[in-house]
Amino acid sequence: MVSDFRKKKLLHVFTAFFDTNGSGSIDKKDFELAIEKISTLRGWKAGDTKYKETQETLLKIWDGLQSRADADNDGQVSFDEWVTMWDDFAKNPGSPLEWQNLYAKFIFQLEDASNDGSIDSEEFSSVYVSFGLNKAESVEAFKKMSKGKSNVSWDEFQGLWKEYFASEDKNAAGNFIFGKTSF
Repeated sequence: MVSDFRKKKLLHVFTAFFDTNGSGSIDKKDFELAIEKISTLRGWKAGDTKYKETQETLLKIWDGLQSRADADNDGQVSFDEWVTMWDDFAKNPGSPLEWQNLYAKFIFQLEDASNDGSIDSEEFSSVYVSFGLNKAESVEAFKKMSKGKSNVSWDEFQGLWKEYFASEDKNAAGNFIFGKTSF
């Protein structure tokens, strides 16, 4: 059974980053909207290499998510289906599905705007502000996630990612990887 704490974390990611059209479920349209939002944030136009890479990656993530989580095959992932899927992940976080690895890498690369192999506070907070989160809270979340360091590497991020989706520890640094400081 998934605790209320983990459900709140899962709801944050579900509503802030996946259910982009606010329909209460995730579908391909949400991913198409996310492609546009991210491309606009980065200044990429349709036809640009980065736009195409983003589109290809996000549609692969959608395909993987849908094939794994859409239990009733209605072309949408409900919040309950989302929770069930991440609960399965939490039972064995060392063996993520391919789309989950792809999503983790995508988020890291999105946050690493300078493409230097690490995320700093400004890169981190600018992404979450673009998704409607508060700048000051995102900066504070980065401090907690990075444990006070100036940046977070890909290797560190992978461990934090697993913590976010699997940990019940309210003080775990991974709880802050999506720009929020409390649940």
